[in-house]
Amino acid sequence: MSTFPAPGDLVPLAARLRGVRVDFGAHPAVRGVDLDVPSACVTVVAGPNGAGKSTLLEVVAGTRPPSAGTRWAVDAVAFVPQRAAVPDRLPLTVRDVVSVGAWGRRGPWRRLNAAARAAVDEAMERMEVAVLARQPYSALSGGQRQRALLAQGLARGAELLLLDEPTTGLDADSGDRIRAIVRAEAERGAAVVCVSHDPAVLAVADRLVRLVDGRVADDTSPGQRPAASLAAR
Repeated sequence: MSTFPAPGDLVPLAARLRGVRVDFGAHPAVRGVDLDVPSACVTVVAGPNGAGKSTLLEVVAGTRPPSAGTRWAVDAVAFVPQRAAVPDRLPLTVRDVVSVGAWGRRGPWRRLNAAARAAVDEAMERMEVAVLARQPYSALSGGQRQRALLAQGLARGAELLLLDEPTTGLDADSGDRIRAIVRAEAERGAAVVCVSHDPAVLAVADRLVRLVDGRVADDTSPGQRPAASLAAR
């Protein structure tokens, strides 16, 4: 496990937020957050329900513009939400869904070249969904869908990989595989950010950011506190 850099250390960053605020009408979901996301590091965002965790992840991903503040991130970003907005009526196979991740290598709607197709194959093998490649995505279980979506993120070859509750509702074997993938992606140099309450995910983290009421309450190495207590707070 890598060491979380101390303040002032010069480390490559995959994303940076400054003074970020997100308002939903009159309700502030995120309040003045500053956050640096270092490369080659697993950052877990934890905190109570309604703390603004998923909203913050959307800002880092670039899918939700902040109401105030600034966001910078690398170009190669993969965002795996808890639930994909893929209508069941669309005739998409598992391979179709995973192949969307490779568009970042070629551009939307362009024919995938050999390298991109190989990236899709490798991602499906890593997430053990290759045997489902021709199955309709709509026919998959919740856990299988989650693994297909993570394979989509892996196919992107992203510098910044963002995961929202990646192990929720999964069986033990799938959870173990996802945690191993999270560590492997950080070790290849990617910045990985997970929103999670799962103590097993906290156990593979280099850094833990705890949100409370839309603000950063803690930003530490998880080794400084017991993982179970951090997850519960």
